[in-house]
Amino acid sequence: MERMSQKVSKCHKCSICGKVLTAKCNLAIHRRTHTGEKPYHCEVCEKAFSQKGNLIEHKRTHTGEKPFHCEICGKSFSTKCYIKIHKRIHTGEKPFHCEICGKTFSGCSSAKSHQLIHTGEKRYHCEICGKSFTKVNNLTRHTRTHTGEKPYKCDDCGKAFSDVSACETHRGVHSKPYHCEICDKAFSVKESLTVHKRVHTGEKPYHCEVCGKGFTSSGTLIRHKRTHTGEKRHHCEICGKAFPEKYVLTLHKRIHTGEKPYHCEVCGKDFFDSSSLKKHIRMHTGEKAHHCEICGEAFSENGSLIRHRRIHTGEKPYHCLICGKEFSLKSSLTRHTCVHTGEKP
Repeated sequence: MERMSQKVSKCHKCSICGKVLTAKCNLAIHRRTHTGEKPYHCEVCEKAFSQKGNLIEHKRTHTGEKPFHCEICGKSFSTKCYIKIHKRIHTGEKPFHCEICGKTFSGCSSAKSHQLIHTGEKRYHCEICGKSFTKVNNLTRHTRTHTGEKPYKCDDCGKAFSDVSACETHRGVHSKPYHCEICDKAFSVKESLTVHKRVHTGEKPYHCEVCGKGFTSSGTLIRHKRTHTGEKRHHCEICGKAFPEKYVLTLHKRIHTGEKPYHCEVCGKDFFDSSSLKKHIRMHTGEKAHHCEICGEAFSENGSLIRHRRIHTGEKPYHCLICGKEFSLKSSLTRHTCVHTGEKP
């Protein structure tokens, strides 16, 4: 009993909320949640933090450093927390659940974000245009559309970006050290090469729990899931059209602006997006880098190879929701649906 009282006496109690902490330094950090003090500042973007560890993690958004690697798929992360959540994709673990509908999640933040669907709560408001957001980081990114702030800079060319992910993607144009030994395609980050190799091996480690379809990357699975939920969270402020992905909205906006930033050096033709330019260049080169491992036929596009493989496998991933008939091509399903609706294809 005496030992226990000695142990309690060594604990440190917060005078504001009564919380007990085991170390004096932890009490000092905890008090900052009440005072709002943030003594650690980022010298790049001036963002402030209450803990030194949070500042160290934040700095990686500027440097692009990702020291934590997944031993299963090779993907890299900037923090231990992110890799812990990521590993649950492989294990299937979903320890967080929605108390309203019972849906489970691999991360606490995902569960909290989901619950806002039920409450409709949007606590964060833009002081300039009044638009509301469920997350503070979404508000921060949105505010930059008004201020023009671009705190993330490329170390190689100095180009500035308002979003850290856009900056990281851009950095890859300067260096592509990772090469595929099968087709020699080069990548700026190791995890992109890991995902690419699955095109050759046919490996699809990420599966949709709704329809069972497999995917080569977690990002592709996430995008696919939106075909089931119908979620379209990115809206065009010009025409109001909604899109499931931000990059699709970016491409769409070019219809309004007429911007064609991708230029063919052979014939001078301009394109809305990089994939259209790549397809076009193959018309000049005649390159067919994608080969069928079954019959050897070559294709200029990976999508064409995927569709071709279905001749061998008999796979028909597209099915009619009205009569259940299955199709190997999405276009075939679209034409078939017109039989039921009476629309002209």
